Amino acid sequence: MKNILFVLTSHEDLGDTKQKTGFWIEEFANPYYIVRDAGHSITLASPKGGLPPIDPKSDAPDQQTPATVRFKKDKQAQKELSETIPLSKINGEAFDAVFYPGGHGPLWDLTENYDSITLIESFYREEKPVSAVCHAPAIFKHTKKKMGLLW
Repeated sequence: MKNILFVLTSHEDLGDTKQKTGFWIEEFANPYYIVRDAGHSITLASPKGGLPPIDPKSDAPDQQTPATVRFKKDKQAQKELSETIPLSKINGEAFDAVFYPGGHGPLWDLTENYDSITLIESFYREEKPVSAVCHAPAIFKHTKKKMGLLW
């Protein structure tokens, strides 16, 4: 069994548009169930801790998938999501891999977050997997030169 860290955004405002954002629920739910169903342990973290914001557009009826429907019925998963650990309290050595779900929220808080940058760089040095989907690869903004990544 592997111990996988999911890092979600804590940011909920879409710039100055007066619209809400956050993480994209399908980009969390689908990987969450793939990892969990494979028997691995998942820990959820976010910069502020607590319940991270779900992008309302990702929760619209036409965006639902089997994973999001399952998540809405899964009280355990909802409880875990509501109790994310503050990223500053995460010890990367306890995890085998880290995953960042997308959505627009990570563009604001995770690209500049010291704890996230430090975590990514430590995983890279230790040759542990770091993955991100959709908009979340923006998290590499301040790490790519240090890690020798080519974009």
